[in-house]
Amino acid sequence: MTAVVFYFQVHQPYRLRRYTFFDIGRSDDYFDHTENARIVRRVAEKCYEPMNALLLERLKAMKGDFRCSFSISGTALMQMEEYAPNALRSFQRLAETGHVEFLAETSHHSLSFMGDAEEFRFQVADQVARVERLFGRRPRVFRNTELIVDNHVARMAEDLGFDGIMAEGADQLLGWRSAHRVYLPEGCERIKALLRSYSFSDDIAFRFSNRGWSEWPLTADRFASWLHATPKEDEPIGLFMDYETFGEHQWEETGIFDFMRALPTELLRDPRFRFATPSEIVDQVDPVGRLDIPRPVSWADAERDLTAWMGNHMQRGAFAAIHALGAQARRVGGELLLAWRKLTTSDHFYYMCVKYSSDGDVHKYFSPYATPHDAYIAYMNVLDDLARRLDSAESATATSLGVLS
Repeated sequence: MTAVVFYFQVHQPYRLRRYTFFDIGRSDDYFDHTENARIVRRVAEKCYEPMNALLLERLKAMKGDFRCSFSISGTALMQMEEYAPNALRSFQRLAETGHVEFLAETSHHSLSFMGDAEEFRFQVADQVARVERLFGRRPRVFRNTELIVDNHVARMAEDLGFDGIMAEGADQLLGWRSAHRVYLPEGCERIKALLRSYSFSDDIAFRFSNRGWSEWPLTADRFASWLHATPKEDEPIGLFMDYETFGEHQWEETGIFDFMRALPTELLRDPRFRFATPSEIVDQVDPVGRLDIPRPVSWADAERDLTAWMGNHMQRGAFAAIHALGAQARRVGGELLLAWRKLTTSDHFYYMCVKYSSDGDVHKYFSPYATPHDAYIAYMNVLDDLARRLDSAESATATSLGVLS
């Protein structure tokens, strides 16, 4: 049989307020609490709660024949706990069905895998504990920030005990091979890579409401027929997408909810098809071969690489600056460490991207800043203040210890 794996990503960053040069040394109020609360509540109303209700109805009506999976960043979960508890409860009701799997990722949706192994391990462990506490089951499958994977990331995930890792089925990675297979990453012994079928996924996530698309309007039965036409040996077909596709990026008026309500039944009209969670695929499907991922592959932009976050000098400089403070932030701890971790979130670097054309339009859509340079200046102003406060805290500790000795 051919398994369809639905995986939804849920993430909200802690957005910065307009922190200026004149705030440095005067204010440690880095984050825009009012705007963060407004956005989380809006997305909960437009996406999380209505889509969760739809999925819950489908899960109950189909009695286990339909199943799906989520990865919810720690920053999103923390903000839901504070600002939108009903939305969080609606995710917990999905978990209670036993047919929805929740994956692990870094707690702060960070790029710490790139240069701070200690922080990476902490954030993954923190997120695993949070997922287990909120949803009742310890995650077995890992989804790195922005679906970024290379051989090193896969080995780190395996060393942390995960059985599976999600990855982008990028053309430059696969060549002639199919994304509808399970692979063993090079250098790993047991962790299995489940790949995103980007064409089918993007039909829903990006092209669904595009009236200029030759396939518009897309119906559930027509989309199902495309999957039914895939080779019989395909397994799994990974439909991975941002959860905000439903109701936020694709408004309710586009028919996206009706499409998703009908799609599970339409897919199962062909008896060859079934739904599965990532862990079920890990348990049931053997890898067809090794997959060498020498350079990081992501699900972002046309390049499917790191350039959405590390493509220019501003981004690389900001990344180096925040991680240069990591060891000191962990020594100091407390509220300064919590603030530092929120500043490791990948969105802050994404806002600094200077790409143009269609990818540039996507970056502008998600950014709260007028320009990438504005994002860089605000971020670096905050880092300047944070660095001063960390130095002050360490000096105070050293002085106190000296007095005590």
